[in-house]
Amino acid sequence: MKTETLAALQEARTKRRAVTLATRLSDAAEALVYRDDARGELSGDAAIVAAAQRAMDIGKSETIDVGGAKIFLNVYVPPPRLIIVGAVHIAQSLAPMAAMLEFDVTVVDPRGAWATTQRFPGVKVIQDWADEAFQAMGLDSSTAIVTLTHDPKLDDPALESALKSDVFYVGALGSRRTHAKRKERLAEVGITEEMFARVHGPVGLNIGAKSPAEIAVSILGQIIEVRARRLEALSAPKVAAA
Repeated sequence: MKTETLAALQEARTKRRAVTLATRLSDAAEALVYRDDARGELSGDAAIVAAAQRAMDIGKSETIDVGGAKIFLNVYVPPPRLIIVGAVHIAQSLAPMAAMLEFDVTVVDPRGAWATTQRFPGVKVIQDWADEAFQAMGLDSSTAIVTLTHDPKLDDPALESALKSDVFYVGALGSRRTHAKRKERLAEVGITEEMFARVHGPVGLNIGAKSPAEIAVSILGQIIEVRARRLEALSAPKVAAA
């Protein structure tokens, strides 16, 4: 691997930018393929670039055959990330559960008395408004966002930002009545019916959860299910149009 290739991979990891390193096994010619860009000796081969981007979506490294040449696609994708908006009791159960499943967990809440490392040991805590935190962090397709505050001032900007991104999951705590009012407010800032349909609300699987820990289980179960279904869909072979 070339020194500049290694540096580019390290930069992508730091910035949570998905990338596939495509290497021709016969002569070690390379290309770094991103979702919106490709660089290197093999970057002009459309078949290699398309295969590399599909492997990136699936998150699976593999060796393929392109025009009789063996190409190894080494996929580097950011780990799944869960951003919890609201340093509340449910979040105190949800954060460690998600961390156990190797999610990169961040809790965001501008209320300093709530958002502390003492209440959330072992995970990243940001004392800021969610939309501003999202802008600094960057949102990607490996990210799930859950809002838990019940406060429109905190939840609505977070949901607006999330729905304008390509995060794979958006969930919001609240009753059906709360959810309907939330929909009306977000429509006023340009969130369409189709965009709002991405929100899982009331959040979580319907397992009869009552306690904060049980609700956390239902939320995490739903996130896992949505992520698994997404990966299944991406992995399914495409059927050519007749």
